[in-house]
Amino acid sequence: MSVPRRRRRLPDEVRSATVRAVLCLAFTLVGVVVATLASYAGSWLMTPALMAMGLGVFGTMWCLLEILISRQVAAQRMRGSDSAHPMAGGRTAPEPLAARPLPRPGGAPHRPYQPGQPGQPGRPPYAPAGRPPGR
Repeated sequence: MSVPRRRRRLPDEVRSATVRAVLCLAFTLVGVVVATLASYAGSWLMTPALMAMGLGVFGTMWCLLEILISRQVAAQRMRGSDSAHPMAGGRTAPEPLAARPLPRPGGAPHRPYQPGQPGQPGRPPYAPAGRPPGR
């Protein structure tokens, strides 16, 4: 029997935006029911109920946008500033093609000479970089 993966908990700002959206949706649905019943009864409550329903629709859309924005902000916070995927972490930019050495046919890849590498002529491999040998 396989164990289902646990879903990560939503950040606090996303959860609070979701709670506000559900409350606003409930307020809108109550306004729809009151407006419908008031229209059947011919009551004066129909006008305030329609106004409350309109405000509720506006508020619900506002809360849904808030959920989307807070999810994006939380995802950016998790992945860092320079990443393409939310779980990838920050990455450095790839080296441009012009800076890479071209492969040589039939041999090992060319490495440019860098002074101070172990095994280079003029310096023993065991000497530290800043000191002359023997000290």
